[in-house]
Amino acid sequence: MTRVKTGLDVWVEQGFAPLKGKRVGAIVNPTSVDSRFRHLADLLVQAPGVKLAALFGPEHGVRGEAQYMVAVGDARDRRTGVPVHSLYGSTFESLSPRPEWLEGLDALVFDIQDVGSRYYTYVYTMALAMKAAGKAKIPFYVLDRPNPLNGVAIEGNLVGERYRSFVGLYPIPNRHGMTAGELARLFNDEQGFGCDLTVVPMEGWRREFFWSDTGLPFISPSPNMPTPDTALVYPGMCQGEGTNVSEGRGTCRPFEQFGAPWVDSDALIARLEREKLPGVRFRAVGFTPTFDKYKGESCNGAFIHVTDRDSFLPLRTGIAIFQALYELGKGSGFAWREDAYEFVDDVPAFDLLCGTDQVRKGIEAGWPLDRLLEGFETQARDFAKRRERHLLYALGS
Repeated sequence: MTRVKTGLDVWVEQGFAPLKGKRVGAIVNPTSVDSRFRHLADLLVQAPGVKLAALFGPEHGVRGEAQYMVAVGDARDRRTGVPVHSLYGSTFESLSPRPEWLEGLDALVFDIQDVGSRYYTYVYTMALAMKAAGKAKIPFYVLDRPNPLNGVAIEGNLVGERYRSFVGLYPIPNRHGMTAGELARLFNDEQGFGCDLTVVPMEGWRREFFWSDTGLPFISPSPNMPTPDTALVYPGMCQGEGTNVSEGRGTCRPFEQFGAPWVDSDALIARLEREKLPGVRFRAVGFTPTFDKYKGESCNGAFIHVTDRDSFLPLRTGIAIFQALYELGKGSGFAWREDAYEFVDDVPAFDLLCGTDQVRKGIEAGWPLDRLLEGFETQARDFAKRRERHLLYALGS
């Protein structure tokens, strides 16, 4: 198997030539490593002629120590001694770099692994930093990395204006089929950031590649994204954050397993099997979360086994799961999340994740699965056309 070279690997071979003579800020997390597991921050500190002046930490922090939706404070990086500015605090304004943090910088570099789902916040950290860089007239570099779910499949609807949030800041589908570098090009163009953007492409990546085809080790990009299998189900199962169902946080297999104390596993699986969902089977499980929902309580539920990743539809599967859980738990346990979610308190969390209220209202009205998804395929096809001119890797290559 040929190992894909990430944008960082390409730059390492070039000796970070584009950054020579510059004061650099880097947006990084634990995935920001080259093929020898050397972190970008450490490499930049040692690079001749390059001055690493600041690090910027997204959700979960520069070294990945914080859980989801936990504000991260400013600090100094323990390895390099470089100041760290947090891009994930307790307000929406905290998600963007402050102008004073950018003063004196000659370049901003983004190098973080995405997982191919629109809920995953790192690409919005990237976009907001691009917007700030555009205003400050600082060149912005994205070191590209693979989309673990491949760059071909697209599934889902576009986020409606009312439902924009940090888990869906722009109108892209749940499974978008783009790399971070390609999304940077799309955001810069469609949102008018005016950013002086350079994407450093990968070498050897093909659009049809899933993660296992890349030859790269998978480094957990966030505490609850431990494996590529997690990423595969995430476009559907992240919607569980908008309910009182445990999405498996506090267990070893988050998002692949889900449940609650009131769930009847056998009834749930029987209900899901009626939908004849492609490429997936379900297995009854029990688990006790060590943190988050139902901490210390015994839960019943199901484990998602993807049997054919090419035919598997993660969003359709996820919506079918929450439809079944609502039907089986209505009045006896199931509830939609009602508290503020990702800095929004006037729209239900489930609707923010869906990018529409169609799914939640349809579930409550007893609509069949196909009707819950009505219009989604058309929106996905429209997006496929929209994204074409921003692609860096040819379709069918």
